[in-house]
Amino acid sequence: MPEEYSSGATGRGARQTLTTFLVTQNLRYWLVLSWSFGLAYAAGWRLAALWGGAAAVAAVIGSEAERRAIRSGARNVDALLAVSVAGGSALWAIAPLLAWSHGGESGRLIAVSLLMAGFLAVLMRFSHRLGHAAFAASPYAAVAVWFALSLHDRSEFWTFALCIVILAGAIAANVLSGRVHYGQIQRYQDKQARLIGELEEARDVADAANAAKSAFLAMISHELRTPMNGVLGAAQLLDSDALTPAQRRYVEIIRTSGDSLLTLLNDILDFAKIEAGRVDLEAIEFDLPDLAERVGAVWSARAESKGLDYAVEIDAGAPALAVGDPTRLAQVMHNLLSNATKFTDQGRVALSLRSERLAADRARITIAVSDTGLGISPEDRARLFQPFSQLDSSSTRRFGGTGLGLAISRRLAELIGGVLDVESEPGRGSTFTLTFETEVASWTAVAGAAAPAAAAEAPIAPMRVLVVEDHAINRQILQLWLAAEGHVLACAENGQVALDLCAGQAFDIILMDVNMPVMDGLSAVRRLRQGDGVNARTTVVMLSASARAEDHEAGYQAGANAYLTKPIDFAALRAALAAAAAGQDAIAEGRTSAA
Repeated sequence: MPEEYSSGATGRGARQTLTTFLVTQNLRYWLVLSWSFGLAYAAGWRLAALWGGAAAVAAVIGSEAERRAIRSGARNVDALLAVSVAGGSALWAIAPLLAWSHGGESGRLIAVSLLMAGFLAVLMRFSHRLGHAAFAASPYAAVAVWFALSLHDRSEFWTFALCIVILAGAIAANVLSGRVHYGQIQRYQDKQARLIGELEEARDVADAANAAKSAFLAMISHELRTPMNGVLGAAQLLDSDALTPAQRRYVEIIRTSGDSLLTLLNDILDFAKIEAGRVDLEAIEFDLPDLAERVGAVWSARAESKGLDYAVEIDAGAPALAVGDPTRLAQVMHNLLSNATKFTDQGRVALSLRSERLAADRARITIAVSDTGLGISPEDRARLFQPFSQLDSSSTRRFGGTGLGLAISRRLAELIGGVLDVESEPGRGSTFTLTFETEVASWTAVAGAAAPAAAAEAPIAPMRVLVVEDHAINRQILQLWLAAEGHVLACAENGQVALDLCAGQAFDIILMDVNMPVMDGLSAVRRLRQGDGVNARTTVVMLSASARAEDHEAGYQAGANAYLTKPIDFAALRAALAAAAAGQDAIAEGRTSAA
């Protein structure tokens, strides 16, 4: 049945295409044929055949001439077309003359019909240019005058004149109607052109506003992350010292508050990127069960500190290696677990991962986060995933937040081709369920998969490190931590100073800021890679306050090996140092996690 339907549809489409071609492209040849039949009746087949052959050849020549005139784009194309049509009209006007001269009474009737048909064809074609129409129809006018002169002393003159008047009135009405219609079309086209111009202008304004928003987000990200790097970096350094319990509590407050501010900043930037359609998803292999366990472990301490039962349940049949974007998947799980622990005061919080095998290389994954917290009423569920929406927005609300976490999570779920739903009952808790399909790289665990993580925890031999950072506080934070780790340091406040240092001594790794005076980090890395000095192949890790993927890609294009986003997490920095010590291949494999 589908094949029959397809065949029938194809046949109908072919017939419609053929019909359109014959009607539009070969209309003049249909006219030649119809005029030839009329002329054959009035003057005989021989004259009709001669005239028809000549008219067909003239039609081919005229069609090509008109096509070239239109393609030339000349400003006087209407005048050129009028000249071409006038030449054709001279040949076509012979047909009424032949019918009039050889057809007797019936021939004259056919001659007048052909004459009026010729007038109508020309006038309709140039209804918007009456001057051009009059010129193109002049051969028919000459024939009409000849008809009138041949009848001036005969009784048929007035009959002929009356027929001419009636037919001329009909033609005039048709032409005037065409002019009105053409005027309406012209006004409509002018209005469309004006609207298109306004839309293009509005689009340009919107593009400029979007570009300004992107530039503002990049700027605000840099301006906020740079001082945050100093705050959180100093907190990490303090935390590694011998502190009294009270001092350690104060440091924990600083780190927790800083992390909250950083989460808020990341949510705003993520939401802006999602709204602009600028989120690029990775498609890499990752250990799905391990990812769920690591994300779950992050929130276990928070749940236990509130006296909650906490569980992470992984399906034994889940694929060991899935293909997708582990960073975005972890972000969704973090958002769901954050809400679950925040809104649950007693009872249980659980993260579960279930898998359904669809094919040898395909699986349906279901990740659920359940709690026994406040629950959500049916009327509140409708606005649960709306951006900046909170169920309790009063000034006395107990829980903070921007209302972006769930909105971002649902958008990310849609981007990976999944669905994020919720089941909830007020007073009994909620269950958020993320369901999506993924490509499976391996169903069984790969031996030695945890080796890179273990290598990152192993002691690192002292390295010669060049720190290139224009911000004095951030530079000092990096100096203090690297010195405490036993590394040998050199510092530069911009790219040019860094290149001068690189010309005189070799380094094991270069930590390069992006935005600096005199010479920025990207230019310095390009210059370094283009040279043949001792540091031309040295590992370069970019340090940037921008979290935008396109900015990171610009660093890789310049020649960087890895990217760390400010505020710098010392664990990530230690992993980058360990990878650099292991060689270029190791840091390339760890690029994703370092970024």
